[in-house]
Amino acid sequence: MPTTPQLAEQLLDAQVRFHIARLSGEHLTTTVESLAEDVFSAGSSHQVADLLDRDAVKVIVARALTTVPSSAAVSGFVELAVDIALEGPGSPYPLGDLVEREQVEVLVDQALGLTPVLERALDRLTASPLVGTLATRFMGRIVNEVLQANKAMADKVPGLGGLVSLGTSAASRVTGAAGKQFEGILGDTVGKGGTYAVRRLNRIIVETLQDPTTREAILQVWDLAAAEPVQGLGERIDRDELSGVVDAVHEIVISAAANQHVIDIGNVVVDAFFERFGGYTPTELLDELDLRREDIVADLVRIAPGVVGALAESGDLDRILRNQLAPFYASDEVAALLG
Repeated sequence: MPTTPQLAEQLLDAQVRFHIARLSGEHLTTTVESLAEDVFSAGSSHQVADLLDRDAVKVIVARALTTVPSSAAVSGFVELAVDIALEGPGSPYPLGDLVEREQVEVLVDQALGLTPVLERALDRLTASPLVGTLATRFMGRIVNEVLQANKAMADKVPGLGGLVSLGTSAASRVTGAAGKQFEGILGDTVGKGGTYAVRRLNRIIVETLQDPTTREAILQVWDLAAAEPVQGLGERIDRDELSGVVDAVHEIVISAAANQHVIDIGNVVVDAFFERFGGYTPTELLDELDLRREDIVADLVRIAPGVVGALAESGDLDRILRNQLAPFYASDEVAALLG
């Protein structure tokens, strides 16, 4: 007769073989489906708020915001995104196949409807002296270009070119090349002139957006773009230029995500989630997400053979099962039962 420790070891070996058999071959599908259905059935009677601790979720979200964006994996995904953007799809297709024109029309209408919001935002730019300077120079360039265009047209009419040239010369003392002379004449009043230029430029932008022709022009541009094939950016920009922009954005995300203010926003999102969905069961939440239980189970069945097969082939599956079950068979309770 085997001793108690020997019998416990034999029982452990038998149970490990039993579970490996359930996770092998044709039995794997049945096992995964059964486990998934049992989990869904058990979870359908418990609310999300009862299954998840709100404070624990907040800690997880905060740690993810702090560590994930700067991780090597995310850096790898960024590099992958740059490669994909440069190379483009394997088979180019028209952009119109990706987005319906009706959807673009709705987006344009909604965006143009935000013109009052844009107007208020542009008005805030008047507080920046540098923006005022840029606006002044911009308006100066526009005026200068108009004067030069008028002079070019007037030169074609005998006798008129000299008069326009005289007027242009006088006006250039105000506008100048790139608005430099204009700023010099303004002197101490450049701040007031800049504010006026910003407000006038803002008015031009807003009135242009409110013009009905703007909508048609945007949609016409979309029609032209929709006929173009979606291709990589490699022909328009080199890798270093694109990587520089992407890396700069990535660095901003890394620093911003780890900021306490962003973590506080994450906590607010978690609270809002529990307020909105905490009373749902997992099954009900899946229904809200339009995810069917049958599809999720089918996905698990598709994934399981690769994962379990790799573990079994390396011997890790046997080791994992044995490590989990061995303490039970080595316990005093089992020894007493077998003794």
